Amino acid sequence: MIFASRWLQLPLYLGLILAQGVYVYHFWVELVHLLEAAFGSEIALQALVDSMSYKADAPVTHLNETIIMLVVLALIDVVMISNLLIMVIMGGYDTFVSRLNVEGHPDEPEWLDHVNASVLKVKLAMSIIGISSIHLLKTFINAENYTNKVLIAQTVIHITFLLSAMAIAYTDRLMHPAGSNSH
Repeated sequence: MIFASRWLQLPLYLGLILAQGVYVYHFWVELVHLLEAAFGSEIALQALVDSMSYKADAPVTHLNETIIMLVVLALIDVVMISNLLIMVIMGGYDTFVSRLNVEGHPDEPEWLDHVNASVLKVKLAMSIIGISSIHLLKTFINAENYTNKVLIAQTVIHITFLLSAMAIAYTDRLMHPAGSNSH
C-alpha cells in the first residue's frame, strides 16, 4: 500500500498537463495579438498594452519597439515556464511514480535517462532563474510603471533565487563528486 501510494501523484501530473494547455492557449492569444497589431489592428494593440500593464505618457497608437520587446519577452517567459512544466511532469513522473519506458524512442529527451530527484532539483532551480531573469528584464524595460520598492523587491527575489540555486548545485556536487557515476 505504501509503495502503491505513489500513484496518488498521477492526478497532480495530469493537472500540470492541463496547465500546460492553458499556457499554450495564452501563448497563441498573445502571438495573434502581436501579429494583428503589427498589421495595424488597434484592438489587438490595446489588448497587448492592457495585458502588459504598459503605460505611456501619451496614448499608444502604434506598435513600438518597447511593446514588441515586452511581448516577445512575455512569449519567451511562457515557453520557459512550459519547459519547466515538461521537466517537472516527465522527470517527476519517471522518478517518483513509474518509468516512462521511452528508451530507444527517437524523441527520447537526452536528460531523462539520468534524471533523479537531485538532478531534477538543480534543473528546476536553473529554470526558475531563467524565468525570473526574463520577468526581471520585462520589469526593467517597463520600469517607469513600477515603484522603486517593487524594482528592489524583484531584484532581491531574483538574487535569492540565484543564491538558492547555487546552494542546491553546491550541495549536489558535495553529495555526488565529479568522478562518481550517480547520474
